[in-house]
Amino acid sequence: MRLPMAVPPVVGYAVLHLIAVLAGAGTTIGDPGEPMIWPAFGIAAMWLVASGESRWRWAATGAIGLFTAAGMAATGAGLGIALVEGLVAMLGAVVFAIVVVRLPGLQPPAAGARPLLSLPDLWDLLLCAGVAALAGNLLRIAGDLVLDGERTFSVTGAAALFLRDIVAVLVFGTATRLLGGLLGVGRNKLVEGLAVFTVSAIAYWAVFSSQEDLPIGFVLIPLTVWAAIRLPTPLVAFHAVVFDCAALLYTVGGHGPYAVVADAELRAMLIQLYAGILGCVGLALALSRDERDTLIGRLQVSEQEATDKATMMTTVVNSMTEGLAILDHTGRLVLRNPAAGRLLGSASAVTGEVALGSDHGFFQPDGSPLSDAELPHVRVLAGHDVEPMDVLVRNSAVPEGRVVRFNAARLTLGTGPYHVVVVFHDVTADRRHRDELMSFAGRVAHDLLNPLTTIEGWAEVLEQELAGYRPAERVQRIQRAAARMRTFLNGLLAYTAARDGKLMPTTINMALLVGDIINSRLDQAESAGAAPPYFEVGRLDPVEADPVLLRQLLENLIDNSLRTMAPGVGPYLAISCQPAPNGLLRIDILDNSLGIPPGTRHEVFTNFHREKGSTSTNGLELAICKRIVERHGGTIEATANPYGQGTRMSFTLPVGRSAYARALAPTR
Repeated sequence: MRLPMAVPPVVGYAVLHLIAVLAGAGTTIGDPGEPMIWPAFGIAAMWLVASGESRWRWAATGAIGLFTAAGMAATGAGLGIALVEGLVAMLGAVVFAIVVVRLPGLQPPAAGARPLLSLPDLWDLLLCAGVAALAGNLLRIAGDLVLDGERTFSVTGAAALFLRDIVAVLVFGTATRLLGGLLGVGRNKLVEGLAVFTVSAIAYWAVFSSQEDLPIGFVLIPLTVWAAIRLPTPLVAFHAVVFDCAALLYTVGGHGPYAVVADAELRAMLIQLYAGILGCVGLALALSRDERDTLIGRLQVSEQEATDKATMMTTVVNSMTEGLAILDHTGRLVLRNPAAGRLLGSASAVTGEVALGSDHGFFQPDGSPLSDAELPHVRVLAGHDVEPMDVLVRNSAVPEGRVVRFNAARLTLGTGPYHVVVVFHDVTADRRHRDELMSFAGRVAHDLLNPLTTIEGWAEVLEQELAGYRPAERVQRIQRAAARMRTFLNGLLAYTAARDGKLMPTTINMALLVGDIINSRLDQAESAGAAPPYFEVGRLDPVEADPVLLRQLLENLIDNSLRTMAPGVGPYLAISCQPAPNGLLRIDILDNSLGIPPGTRHEVFTNFHREKGSTSTNGLELAICKRIVERHGGTIEATANPYGQGTRMSFTLPVGRSAYARALAPTR
């Protein structure tokens, strides 16, 4: 059967406790007096803590009382006093074990804890020792009064015993817990420790023997400081044990600066206070140094990890083909990788403290000027959410020009001002390929319109000649297919015009333009025999836009709403505007259509997007709208109608600048 791990420490503490009782029983001041060196109290407390929850716990408690009483009786104490001291030792050890249960630094090694790791552990130890000493001394006072009813209570004497028991736990008890650490002390520290002990021994002899009449005990404190700063904590504890015992023994023998005090109880209190101060100073400095060394070690590890990660990140960033730049809250470059320098045509320095503005040669993709306020990172610094933006970069380093896509996002670093991280991607080749493809599509669409016109003309002739015959139905199929083809080709041409056509912006009265489009849609519904749509028009302020493209934008959005109505539902559209930031006007078109399928609010603006089962569109109407809005410097989005079933199309355009057009705008 395997023995519990608590047996060896329990046996060791039992031997130490018995030796401590016998060695300290005779170190009294006065007659009869109490022992001044009483390590048994501290060893008993640590013995019970080391027993933990093992089956030896209660046996250890009884052994503490038995050994204390037997040792006191063997050294000449009366039976009553010996029994009282045995009960005091038991009570003090039990109280200490109870209150110290939350102090990991003093728990048994089986719990995985190391003794006294930090300075707070020392203060907790002092508090627990004080509670245990107070409980033991209250019992001792009560026992003394019972044994000798005529004995008077002395505050000074009680204070001396109270301090003695605290010193017993602080110095002797701690030394027993740190005893195993002496085996791990290196040779260099042992040599230095021998020097410290030698100098200390000479100094204590000089103070307590040679110059015992002078009150210069305080000059010995620097020796404790020396030991605490230079030696490992176990050696510091051993130093405190040795020289506290030396000071106590000198005083008990009537030598040293404290022996000249005539009052025995006051002398006892002073020497115990001196011993406690030495123990506190030494252990406090040693534990503070241990904490500092531990923190420095962790800091060094963290610093090395941070250095490794920084090196890795620098390597990754510098090897990126995409440009990366970080700007501070003023718009100045804090960091950029070599790819950013190549893409922007600037110097390859990592940091330059240079503002990233339009003076770098930034333009709109169509070549129009781009102000600093329109740059993506500047707008992010102003607190706006910005979509990726294509910018034409043309400067002395890039004379041929390069289209770079800016992806800007806010970067918050701690509590300081936020920064902006910008990722640059060269989209010149992609845009060139796309432009060539769309130009080709536009040319093809234009070239196909001529033969399509011929097909439609001959189909009309055939329809007239075959009127009344069954083959006329097949001709109608040809005409419907030709109509769909014309719609598709007109869409391609419109998209090409919206993309490539030169903008000719002017101030447009939105109210008049929307009214004209509404009248045309009402006429179409009447001619087709369909239910006329209901339009509700709110305030519409003038905008600065290209008249042709703006009409196409509004017609496409209105027709899209009318086209997506549910069968049997009367069409309803509400059109209004409201101010938007950065000198823009937001126009909202709300309808009661079927709405946008979940997850497709962005897809509806892509090329050739069609709803499932739809054959009435070419899939370019909303893509054309998006392109028109973006060319005017605005944005467009599709969301659910916040007031019920349907869709809300919202887009922004520059506010009209002409005072004449604004004066014509109706007020509502």
